[in-house]
Amino acid sequence: MTKTSRGTFVTFEGGEGAGKSTQLGLLAARLKTHGIGVVETREPNGPIRNLLVQGDRNWAPLAETLLHFAARAEHLAETILPSLGEGSWVLCDRFADSTMAYQGYAQELGRPTVEKLYRMVAGRLKPDLTLVMDMPVGVGLDRSLRRHVNHETRYELMGRQFHETVRAAFLEIAAREPQRCVVIDANRPVETVHEAIWATVKERLKVG
Repeated sequence: MTKTSRGTFVTFEGGEGAGKSTQLGLLAARLKTHGIGVVETREPNGPIRNLLVQGDRNWAPLAETLLHFAARAEHLAETILPSLGEGSWVLCDRFADSTMAYQGYAQELGRPTVEKLYRMVAGRLKPDLTLVMDMPVGVGLDRSLRRHVNHETRYELMGRQFHETVRAAFLEIAAREPQRCVVIDANRPVETVHEAIWATVKERLKVG
């Protein structure tokens, strides 16, 4: 496991409605009880977010990927790298694995292009731990569409097969990098999922 600085970088990945933001908040609260400084953030972030998650525009895959990496470059410069440099834990709801799954796989841009852009934007930065929240596509989409009240439904409306490809992509990414990624069965009660995440964090990152 490669640490990029004094801080610790944990990412939450997975399909729509898998509970990433809920579990990120629970982990942040638990880490704080151990006296650990935590920064909670998400991607896409900043002014580009609305372009990507609202409406129904059919971006060309490369254009969409470049938008994600533009937002990521700013996010790294403004939030992630400074926070890691200060020794904080950074918990991020989605990071580059989502770009790989959604654009690289489901939109068929391909791994090499996404990997090249990642090297340009993030260099050697890698999360210390990536928690891949996995659940059946239908369950996640139902959850997500019930939850959204702010029109951030562009990806949810891309169709069942698109999201099946995304799910398979995340599982393949986790299988490729088992030293970084842990698949969490998210189709369980919230507290059960949290305890599984906490057990993983304690084992992998030596906390508690």
